[in-house]
Amino acid sequence: MVKVTNPILRGFNPDPSICRVGNDYYIATSTFEWFPGVRIYHSTDLVNWELVACPLNRVSQLDMSGNPDSCGVWAPNLTYSDGLFYLVYSNVRRFDGRWKDLTNYLVTAPKIDGEWSEPTVLNHSGFDASLFHDDDGRKWLLNMLVDDRQGKFFGGIIIQEYDLLKKHVIGDRQLIFKGTQIGITEGPNMYKYQGKYYLMTAEGGTERNHAVSLCRADNLLGPYEVHPHNPILTAADVSAHPLQRAGHASIICATDGQWYMAHLCGRPIGPKSRCLLGRETAIQKVEWREDGWLYLLGNGHLPALSLDIPAESTPFDYETADFIDDFSSQELAMSYQSLRVPISRDWCRIDRQKKVLQLRGRESLSSTFQQSLVAQRVTHFTYEATTILGFLPTHFQQMAGMVLYYNTRHYIYVYVRFDETRSCRVLNVLICDNNRYTDLLETPIPLKNEVDVHLRFRVHDGQLQVAYAQEKNHWLPLPDEIDCSICSDEYVCQKEDYKAAFTGSFIGLCCQDSHLQKGWASFHHFEIKNFYHK
Repeated sequence: MVKVTNPILRGFNPDPSICRVGNDYYIATSTFEWFPGVRIYHSTDLVNWELVACPLNRVSQLDMSGNPDSCGVWAPNLTYSDGLFYLVYSNVRRFDGRWKDLTNYLVTAPKIDGEWSEPTVLNHSGFDASLFHDDDGRKWLLNMLVDDRQGKFFGGIIIQEYDLLKKHVIGDRQLIFKGTQIGITEGPNMYKYQGKYYLMTAEGGTERNHAVSLCRADNLLGPYEVHPHNPILTAADVSAHPLQRAGHASIICATDGQWYMAHLCGRPIGPKSRCLLGRETAIQKVEWREDGWLYLLGNGHLPALSLDIPAESTPFDYETADFIDDFSSQELAMSYQSLRVPISRDWCRIDRQKKVLQLRGRESLSSTFQQSLVAQRVTHFTYEATTILGFLPTHFQQMAGMVLYYNTRHYIYVYVRFDETRSCRVLNVLICDNNRYTDLLETPIPLKNEVDVHLRFRVHDGQLQVAYAQEKNHWLPLPDEIDCSICSDEYVCQKEDYKAAFTGSFIGLCCQDSHLQKGWASFHHFEIKNFYHK
């Protein structure tokens, strides 16, 4: 047995869809406005997980240019049937207001890490779509129904048959489940076990009241009865539990017959109890009991902090895991993501001989169209991020640096630009808090001309300190610590004009040029050293 500690996918990895094919296990997670779309992780033992595919990697599959914050790819559904992987996903184009503009798509691939097909349009009626492969060969599309009448919004779960040959839904859609008293019914996944149909849904919203509900029926189209001890997973009634926001789940049967549930969770920390890493993925053991219902293994509905899994491998040590990139490879690592648009050589390239990443300045960090930013997820509460910046701006509209980024309205940016009054480069820190922009330093720091600048973030449980150097290891910390918990769902959601905040913190390298968009910045090194302690 190996003890596995939750969460198993740390940092921003929400809405897990788990799938088994033979001896291989896969989990697909949401990416929202980050490109490429959907992250698929692989394991052979449910203990260690490796990122193996980012299937939506071209604009023909995923066009997110202009998408608002926290829109884009919601709740992918990964299944396998007929020798093919099926991936269903939503591209949400608008979430504020009465109407929710989105399209649900389907792509397929014979190999998880191969090229995925061009997308088939499924419908537009609601998000969190999934595909159910019945044992009679028929396929069914499920999703939550957006109902804009009388402020209702969540209209229940609908189902419609999908014709694989015709590549569209057929027959009438039917409402099969209106939800429970918990409300906010979404994230449907259908399973068949011992002749009965089981519909698993997410309820309660993806914040502290999140939950997993289960109902069943003798027939696919219902009627459905709710689990007698519903919800089967939630932490809503135990506010001190370390794994909060537990919900949005999917299940598989392992090779040894044991059943497992992958689910969303969040880990609030600090006096403000904010989930600084966003929504993550955890795993639980579940069991079918004599009454024909699924339960968490043991008693109750609280997510377990750890579990024993029969395996011989050594669990990955998250506490010593660092990210280091010296830019000596031809391509960027798969773990990098950009915002809304693909990473392309016209604005991002690697010079292997010089071991530098080069970024051409484009639009601002508040743009929803063409940012020049590449970023890594933050996966730890305490860490140190460093880079070395080579940048010679010629006017104030050119900027480059390192950013702790949540969305276009919440980020902390240490940057270099040209100060025309002093005829030199200067350094400052920009704090964007709900579109309120504050420079940390009233007077920017002058820099030596044509000398690379070392930049450093040190983060400890929600507090960030910035430092810089122009001589190796001669760090000069800026005097004030910054509350970086503004880069969290909880903080963003408390704003009255925000309806959606579903992502997580990233550390990014970026460059802007509001003049001609021709200025380039060079980054000689990028490292995120986790669990740094003062």
